[in-house]
Amino acid sequence: MKQIIVLTLFLGVVTFSLHAQLPAEAKDISPLLVGEELPFAGLKAPDGELVNTKELFAEKPSVVLIYRGGWCPYCNVHLSEVQEIEDEIIKLGYQILAISPDSPENLELTTEKEELQYKLFSDADGKFIKSAGIAFKAPQNYSSLLDKKSDGLNDGFLPVPSVFVVDKSGKIEFEHINPDYKNRLSAKLLLSVVTSLHEIREHQN
Repeated sequence: MKQIIVLTLFLGVVTFSLHAQLPAEAKDISPLLVGEELPFAGLKAPDGELVNTKELFAEKPSVVLIYRGGWCPYCNVHLSEVQEIEDEIIKLGYQILAISPDSPENLELTTEKEELQYKLFSDADGKFIKSAGIAFKAPQNYSSLLDKKSDGLNDGFLPVPSVFVVDKSGKIEFEHINPDYKNRLSAKLLLSVVTSLHEIREHQN
């Protein structure tokens, strides 16, 4: 019994410590850098199926979009804009994966509303987003919204909207991270980046 109590206390301290370490503001995050690997973590698909980022990345080089949630109009505009270049991205041998703290049910709503063809995944508890170094403490007035949209799993964090391009091992080849959530990487520039990376990969082979 004593061991169980000690373990419970230890886990509680670790959980509190991880949350306490979150930056107070978006501008204070410390994201992973180009050349580093995005973390391997479990995510949920819209149908609730548990998937691992390691397996997702291994399928193809990936464009990984991290967005705040389907409740964010700036995120929805960006998701729709990226949808317009999906065919070109696929032709270059890449896939598009989008990740947010939204619950699987809310992912489905976003997919239908924005008519998205690429895959959306739920990181409601933020393990992936926090490990990537792009999470910060959400303002207090977001608490009830984030709790509702994550089915109670979001402990009060928001991701800084980010775009990563990674190889099949998850190694970051390009990233765009801006603390100003209104400022997004244009689809045109993203396509240019992926095209350049594809040409480099072709040359190396």
